Order: sequence, then C-alpha cells, then structure tokens
Amino acid sequence: MNSAREKKIITTSIIGILGNLVLVGIKVTFGFLVNAISLISDGINNLTDALSSLITIIGTKLANKKPDKKHPYGHGRIEYLTSLAISILVLVAGVTAIVEAIQGLVRGEVFPSYTQLSLILIAVGILIKIGLGIFFKIRGKKYHSEALSASGTDAIGDVILSTSTLVVALLCFFIPDAAKWHLECYLSILIGLFILKAGIEILLEAVSNIIGKRSDQNIINALKTMVCTFPQVQGAYDLILNNYGPERIIGSVHIQVDDNMTAKEIHKITREIQTRAYSEYNVILTVGVYANNDSDDVTNVKKDLLNIIKKYPEVIQTHGFFLDSEKHLVTFDIIIEFKAENHPQIIANIKNEIKQMHPEYDYAVIEDLDISD
Repeated sequence: MNSAREKKIITTSIIGILGNLVLVGIKVTFGFLVNAISLISDGINNLTDALSSLITIIGTKLANKKPDKKHPYGHGRIEYLTSLAISILVLVAGVTAIVEAIQGLVRGEVFPSYTQLSLILIAVGILIKIGLGIFFKIRGKKYHSEALSASGTDAIGDVILSTSTLVVALLCFFIPDAAKWHLECYLSILIGLFILKAGIEILLEAVSNIIGKRSDQNIINALKTMVCTFPQVQGAYDLILNNYGPERIIGSVHIQVDDNMTAKEIHKITREIQTRAYSEYNVILTVGVYANNDSDDVTNVKKDLLNIIKKYPEVIQTHGFFLDSEKHLVTFDIIIEFKAENHPQIIANIKNEIKQMHPEYDYAVIEDLDISD
C-alpha cells in the first residue's frame, strides 16, 4: 500500500471516529435523560462505528508493513481481516440492542418523555450520519478500501434506523399515550435486526475476500483486451489474478502466438505486455506462451476436436492445442463450468471420441478452472 493511500484512509477513519463519538454522546446522554431505549441502542450502534474506524486505522497500518521473507506478497490481506473484525462488532451491537429491547418489554417500564431539544438533536444526528456514510463510501471506492466501504454501508443503514427513532420520538412527543405502546422497545428490536443484517453482509464479504473470490470482471476484460491489442497475439487464455490486498494483484496469462516466432521476439512482446499490465492496471503479470500449430495434420485433428466439443454444452472453452508429431501426442486444455457434474467423465468421453477419429495419436488433457473466462 502506498503511503498516500494509507494517510487518506487513516484521515477518513479519524473523521469517522470523531463524528460517531459526537453522536454517541448526544444519543446516549439524551437517551438516559428522556428514558428512550431506542435512542440508547442507536447510540451504542454509533459506538461500534467509532470502534470500527479505530480497527480500520490499526488494520491499515499493519497492512502497510513491507513484504518480508515469511510474507513475500506483503500484508495487504490484513485489511480483509479488519473488515471481519468490524462485522463481529456490528453483530455484537445488533444482539445487544435486541436483548435490551426484549428485557424492556418484559419489565414493561419504558416510557420515554422526549423534549424539543432531543428531537432537534436526533435530526442533526441523522444529517451527520448521512454525511459520514457518503464520505466513507466515496473514500472507500476511491482508495479500494473494503473496511471504509463497509463502514459507509453501515452508516447509510444507520440513517434509516435513526430516522425511525425520530419518527417514534415525534409520535411520543405529540401523542403522549404513544409512550405506553412500547414503540421504543419494538423499534430497538428493529434496529437490532438491521444491525445484524449489516453485520452479516460485511462478514460474508470479508470471508469471501479471505477465501479468494473471482476477480473483478471489468479488470479481467480490460487485461484480456489489452493483451490482444498486440498484433502478434492470437488469443489470451488462463488469466489468473491473485489478490494480496486492495492494491497488490499478482497474476499470469497465456498468449497464443505463431509457432515460427523466435525466442527474442517472444521475449520482447511478453515484456511489453508485463509493462503495460503494471503501468495501466497495477497488476504484476507473468506471461506464458502457447504455439499455434497450423500444419495440415494439426488442422484436421483440431477441427475434429472442436466439432466434438460442440456436443458438450458444459465445456466453456478449449485452448493450448499442441500436436507433437515426434511423440504422436496431442495436448490441449479444457474448461468445464463449475456446476457441471462428473468432470472426469466428460473429459474421458471427449478423449475417447477424438481417439476413435485419430487413433495414431495419444491425448493428454489438462482441465483448467473457470477462473476468468
């Protein structure tokens, strides 16, 4: 992570901490003064937001550590662990709000008495939260920070909750008997459920990043398009992108070129592709090569193979075809969609069919995963 990005994320998080602490002070203080359990729950939720921003700062600092022998790809994925920690905090806040509300219903003693000042402060709190939410979302997208984006999503959700708090407060203020309807407790339960939903969403996103999810299709398409702009390249295959943090992507791709190209020519084009991948997309890319056989024997076998594969809708793509006339060996890669059943049987069927048509060759098939095609 570059130092400028780190500073921006930390600055954003500090602003979030200060803003949420102001809201905590307002909501919890007036929540106790007017005996409003939903307002207290809303304040506790803001406290978790402040803690989330603090965790974001810690995670960002740790993620900025330089690569070392034990972690040669750097420490960028710590940011995903940060989002995981934030989700746990949010879930705890949601459970706490629900438990407190249920206890209030059981006791049956929650009768708030809102004042004009408390109503004004709740409205101000909503405006502050809207500003923080938009601010976090913009900064999260700009600096590719999952933690900031998660905080922004949570803040936008809080606006809905705070607005509900204001509605209930207005009802209790203008209709005194409304306090006896236990709207505060029911609203607090609703707030708790919203908090739980936000926590689960953040948790799933964090876990997905840690496990390793499919790369952004826009980046995949852009990289393949860039690679294929070189006139010598006849196709780009096997693009693999490994995410080691929001700003550290390491990957590989195979290009198909004419089999008459020299090692010097291939070296030159692969270097140019690597340079553009890094300068334009900040991707460290390794480039492999497939030779495009075009002899008569190759053309006949390849044509028959493609016709066979058309009968299998589960097969997404085949590439890397190579016929070794000396060893009488044909090799090719195949990609089968994830949802298809019995991949080995599909491959065996294809091998058997092409073997029957061209028994003079042996066949070696490598199954690639549907990572970016």
